[in-house]
Amino acid sequence: MQSQDVAPPPAPASGSASDPVVDVEQAEAALVEHYPRLVRLAYLVLPPGLGRNRRVLTAHALTQRALPRGRTTTPVIPAQQDGREGDPGYAFVRLQVVRTALEAGLPLRRKAWPKRSQLPPLLPQVWGLRLFPRSGGANELALDQRLAGLTGPARAAYVLRGLEKLPDSDVRALLTAAGVTDVDAALDEADSAQAEYALLDSPEFDPCSLQARPTDLMRRRQHMKAALAAAAAVAVCGALLGMPGDGWGPDGAAAPPYAQNPAARAALDPALLLKVPAAAWESSARTDFSVWPARGDLTGDSALLRRALAVWARPGEAVQVSATPGTPSGGPSGPPQLLYAGTVDNARVVILYDGLRVVRYAEPRDNTKGAALDFARVDGAGRAEASAVVLGRADGNVRYLTAPWVTKAADRDLLKPGSDATDLALTGGTTAPMAGPAQSGPCTSWNVLQLTDASGTRLLTDLGELVPARLTTGRPGSVKDASGADALRAWAPYACSLGAMRSAGVRSVNAWAYAAQPLPDASGTASWVCTRAETWQGGGERVLAQFHTPGGPYGAVAAKAENVPACGAKDPQVLAGVLWKSGAGSWYLLAAGSRGTSSINASGGVRATANGHLLAVKAKQGAQAELKGTLEDGRTVSGLR
Repeated sequence: MQSQDVAPPPAPASGSASDPVVDVEQAEAALVEHYPRLVRLAYLVLPPGLGRNRRVLTAHALTQRALPRGRTTTPVIPAQQDGREGDPGYAFVRLQVVRTALEAGLPLRRKAWPKRSQLPPLLPQVWGLRLFPRSGGANELALDQRLAGLTGPARAAYVLRGLEKLPDSDVRALLTAAGVTDVDAALDEADSAQAEYALLDSPEFDPCSLQARPTDLMRRRQHMKAALAAAAAVAVCGALLGMPGDGWGPDGAAAPPYAQNPAARAALDPALLLKVPAAAWESSARTDFSVWPARGDLTGDSALLRRALAVWARPGEAVQVSATPGTPSGGPSGPPQLLYAGTVDNARVVILYDGLRVVRYAEPRDNTKGAALDFARVDGAGRAEASAVVLGRADGNVRYLTAPWVTKAADRDLLKPGSDATDLALTGGTTAPMAGPAQSGPCTSWNVLQLTDASGTRLLTDLGELVPARLTTGRPGSVKDASGADALRAWAPYACSLGAMRSAGVRSVNAWAYAAQPLPDASGTASWVCTRAETWQGGGERVLAQFHTPGGPYGAVAAKAENVPACGAKDPQVLAGVLWKSGAGSWYLLAAGSRGTSSINASGGVRATANGHLLAVKAKQGAQAELKGTLEDGRTVSGLR
């Protein structure tokens, strides 16, 4: 960052007579109401070079110090959403947050006193813990690296555009008020970064939703009078751990221990791991992960199992940790169950189960650098959901560990319902590697895992998590596995839409053809299908209403929603519409509701009413309409958007 990019801030009293006056109470009310957004704003503007822990604490400190000392004026630079528009209190504290965050990134000068924001914050402080936001995906990491390459003013411009949804005129006014001397250069530099503004709302950049890890626990446990002796003991222990012949310490990549109670010690003892007999599932009334036997060629490797348990209890800084949404990532409360320990490609893998979660630990064959820990919530899993877990991914291929009741595994392309499935070899419950679904580029195939057991055949799809999602078809409340020819044909046009459901903790995805609509130009009948993804945590459901014309290879997403009951077992009603262009070039608004819809009303850019559950009316290109449906019982439903 160039120090000349930010000029000394003007005095608060220098506002024009027309600018609103803000008192302490008004600013405090805005700060408290919008505190998470303001802290996220500060965190994103602060230079990433500070480190995640200091950025978190500094972001909170700068936001909490944004209150005025008395009544002051502020330029009105409105927010564009969430009811903040025109609130001078919010405009003031936001300006203060941006101004001090830019100051925090300025280099220290020898002949000038440092500003308060340039020094480590006195408050807040959290002793003995390092705090940092939850890790996001590769896209969030790439964005953070791009922002790190920008100057402070350019980074602030990018964040104000994307997070606050401000037009460039308001960004220009706010940066000028914050003391930026060359606003045009900042805006031009911000233009050079790819505009991925939706990622700014990711948990990766949320300093109010934090993970905690211990700091130097060994030295904290020593008395002050024995500090020198403790430092010497730590140095000796470190030298011993690094001596040749052992390769790595007994805990591998784990952080230092923090609990000495009996339950915690038992959870770290590989000798106490629960190992279910191979035939237990045959006589058990349960068919879930609790009856899986321990498999793999390393189930007797106590050193590997101890490292896996220790890293689970307290992952070190170098461990890559991931968890599906709604999954706690703490250590086990007691000895867990061992499902697998073996060599998978170029890694050693351990899979454990504690009744709530399936946990996968993986380390390279020759050391523990790059160890990874993955969590997946699986409480309430039945026979279908407990059919397989991911052992590993390499070079676009996926290898699974299947349930002991699975008798056959195959690889099937969901986009080709008429083609045969390709058998996968099963060795000790482990499948041969199969190609995973397309991660990027054009969607020309979508490979799914087909498993067969005594109860039938089912399809599972890899959505980037530890447990694959089950695919079903049918009306909500009476769904069945997508296994027959009709189900395969029903899923084919909508397979590529599964990519929108990655990394959401998805338990199952159902496709339901809720309406068929004759097209106005007599070219055939279009299908309306609702795909709904249910999650393990019971929230965050994703619903897509899709429209498929005769002969089209793919369905088009007409509407989508999250956290709604539509298209689900509790309320299967769904209503959606789409603008469609006929072969003759005419545009139509087509809408369809599920069974039980007695009429549909369109308002806004298109005004029309139709009896029944279908609506077709001429419209102009680009027209937007609001849809309302009336059900046979008198209730109304809104169209998905």
